[in-house]
Amino acid sequence: MPMASPVAVIASLVFYSFIASSTVAANFYNDFDITWGDGRGQIVNNGQLLTLSLDKASGSGFQSKNEYLFGKIDMQLKLVPGNSAGTVTAYYLSSKGSTWDEIDFEFLGNLSGDPYILHTNVFSQGKGNREQQFYLWFDPTADFHTYSILWNPQRIIFSVDGTPIREFKNMESKGVPFPKDQPMRIYSSLWNADDWATRGGLVKTDWTHAPFTASYRNFNANACIWSSGSSSCPSNSPPSSTSNNSWLSQELDSSNQERLQWVQKNYMIYNYCADTKRFPQGLPFECNTA
Repeated sequence: MPMASPVAVIASLVFYSFIASSTVAANFYNDFDITWGDGRGQIVNNGQLLTLSLDKASGSGFQSKNEYLFGKIDMQLKLVPGNSAGTVTAYYLSSKGSTWDEIDFEFLGNLSGDPYILHTNVFSQGKGNREQQFYLWFDPTADFHTYSILWNPQRIIFSVDGTPIREFKNMESKGVPFPKDQPMRIYSSLWNADDWATRGGLVKTDWTHAPFTASYRNFNANACIWSSGSSSCPSNSPPSSTSNNSWLSQELDSSNQERLQWVQKNYMIYNYCADTKRFPQGLPFECNTA
């Protein structure tokens, strides 16, 4: 299939950004607990806004009240503005234990005027090392943007404002572990990582700019809630395109495949599947499978 022109793709991104921003707002009091930070994390505006802050003494974080086993998870974030070098805003799904599963968005801070790096990773049974990193096609500190994780039994799709940036397929039949058996909570934290986050740790956090603050709104989870060993999703009815659980079998259509390829061609800055120096004995199996 021929690639779309940059103008057409940008127009598409703007359209999907508008669609993604129209999510109905949830109430953070109902869905999340501030778990650490000694008051640096706050739920305000009658539950419509959550903020995390970082200063020299501590960062902060929150987690979802519910655990999920598969879902379409959306959250709008506005990242730390200005000189955020050394800071990391992490937003991810994770289970517990030594063989945990995890699906990561991490936003690596920058010097003023430099782009944020969006870091993604997938862990299965305690094993990660599946990093892909991207620049974004907008300033993520100027306004809220929607960051989504679609996680179903067949695939994981990372999206930004409705635009897919990464797909990780279930290839268990080929011996590649896939997160599908462990329920996960949603977590987010804002913390100091100036030993590695910005230019490999060369640029340190400038605490004269503290406190650093990231903001969250419009959480939406169309997901299977896991409670007392069972799922809220019916196990005896297959998902359909007209039901609320159609995401359970969702995949990328040709248009979204094209947009994914365009983002990866123009904005991907690191792909573990292209790092032959890191894997001298051969790339991971999933990298060699179309």
